Amino acid sequence: MAKYYNMKAINALFLIFGLFFLPLFAFSQRPVPKNATPATIAPPLVVPDTSKNSLLLPVVVKDTGKNSSDQYLTLNQCIDYALIHQPGINEANINIDVTKTTNAISLAGWLPQVSSSGTLTHYIKRTNSNITTITQGYSNNSANIFVPGVAVSQAIFSPGLLYASKSAPLYVKQAQLATDSAKIFIVSSVSKSFYTLLNTLEQINVFKEDTARLGKSLRDAYIQYKGGIVDETDYEQAAITLNNSKAQLKLANENVVPQYASLKRLMGFPPERQFNVVFDTLAMKNAIHIDTTEQLRYEKRIELQEIRNTEDLQSQLTNYYRFSWLPTLSAFYNYNLYFANNNYNSLLSNAYPSSLVGLSFSIPIFTGFARLNNERKAKLQQQIIHWNETDLRSLINVEYTSALANYKGNYYNLQLLQRNVALARRVYFVVELQYKQGIVPYLNVITAESNLITSEINYLNALFQVLSNKIDLQKAMGNISY
Repeated sequence: MAKYYNMKAINALFLIFGLFFLPLFAFSQRPVPKNATPATIAPPLVVPDTSKNSLLLPVVVKDTGKNSSDQYLTLNQCIDYALIHQPGINEANINIDVTKTTNAISLAGWLPQVSSSGTLTHYIKRTNSNITTITQGYSNNSANIFVPGVAVSQAIFSPGLLYASKSAPLYVKQAQLATDSAKIFIVSSVSKSFYTLLNTLEQINVFKEDTARLGKSLRDAYIQYKGGIVDETDYEQAAITLNNSKAQLKLANENVVPQYASLKRLMGFPPERQFNVVFDTLAMKNAIHIDTTEQLRYEKRIELQEIRNTEDLQSQLTNYYRFSWLPTLSAFYNYNLYFANNNYNSLLSNAYPSSLVGLSFSIPIFTGFARLNNERKAKLQQQIIHWNETDLRSLINVEYTSALANYKGNYYNLQLLQRNVALARRVYFVVELQYKQGIVPYLNVITAESNLITSEINYLNALFQVLSNKIDLQKAMGNISY
């Protein structure tokens, strides 16, 4: 009889446990209808780390990368710093002054030209002539003669000076356009370098979060292994996954150093000094938008403005050769003093001045067809520049269409990847909860963790790729401001 009641108690115990776990097991295995709304189980709220600014969390805190400096620079501050300190920009600004100085040298011929000259002559032996000619009160048979003088000339008309006058403002404009082109390049390059650095810093934040999460999973797996709930492979797989995450975190940390160095070089920032990058999460997310319906206007591209200025310069050169047959006309005035005496001590005792004024001109009559050939050469070079402009328009159109296609494609990809991050977070939370309850194997946790980290990294890459695509699109449309 005792044996009978013992078996009955055992059966009752099994029945109670079965009734307790049956609803949970049935709920976990229940298929989800296609049109059913997702379960209302939500992952725990992630407490933001105030030492970073994560683009994956809807929070705005102070900064991302931490460097051994208290100086924080936004993207606009980095661009402003580069426009002042970047060597290429300063060289371009100096070239403007060099061009203006060169023009001043070329135009100096329009101003009066004053020169002074003189000759001092001592005759060792004069001709054997007893005739002494006296002219203008002095004898030309003196042994010592000194003739100083001043010559003044004023250009009245010159084809070369006329060409210099008309081309001078074009050369200044050319230098200014080159400076603007350098500024556009710096704004674009600094922005992309800033985004690349920020992407790596954000990936470090993701890897830190992933490493902390995997460390917790490793501890849970170890406790379950020690409790005999799971075998040793779950603990080892958790260790492998954690080591991989640590390796990725280390690699990202090392990549920050050369990326900071690249940004410093583009900014003209001293290599020995340090700074931190800072950004506004919401502002950066809003900055990805751009009006894709705006039509391309070739005239806004700095390259087209440069080539048209080159056409104008070439046109002036053609006109110079065309009218180089015109005479060169100038006025001159000379003033001379004549000193003559047989004794050096008395050489300057008497001066005999003379002065004259006049006009001079020169006309090229025949130059061996050099003028005609130069004019023909200049016209051929104009045709080359015209075809360069045609090719440049095609190139601009290719850049615009490519930038627009990349922006639209990556923007759509960003929207999908943003959803993937939310889904991957929820899947990981549910799978981790199921693993703790012994419903699923640890392999499912590894898969969910891998999908989560992949979705987060892909989202960050897509976000900064869209920002870079926006810079390319603005540059292709000629809308880069500086």
